[in-house]
Amino acid sequence: MVEDYRERGIVCGRDVLEIRHYYLWGSKKVPYRSIVGVQRVALSALMGRGRIWGTANPGYWANLDTKRTSKKEGLVLDLGKRVRPFITPDDLERVETLIRERAGLGPAGPTVSAPFI
Repeated sequence: MVEDYRERGIVCGRDVLEIRHYYLWGSKKVPYRSIVGVQRVALSALMGRGRIWGTANPGYWANLDTKRTSKKEGLVLDLGKRVRPFITPDDLERVETLIRERAGLGPAGPTVSAPFI
């Protein structure tokens, strides 16, 4: 897989976004063509920042990120399914730009408050 971005929890390849440590047993590989939206969200204690892995809200799922407690923003991916992945990449700007370009999405909208995760 050709990579344009790699960190402990996220790998942006040419055709696939790999969300590492998503499942207990491994990664979730998301083809960019299956991403119908991405929303930047502001984190707070109960709204994503305190969630290291998993969820308390069945509509979202956060991959394992032990540094999430110190991060200010994250991304919610809309895959057109009931559960939306919630990620907090170290270089949020770069990852959001790559996702938007490769998924054929328009420009970013305003940052909104994160959902209860």
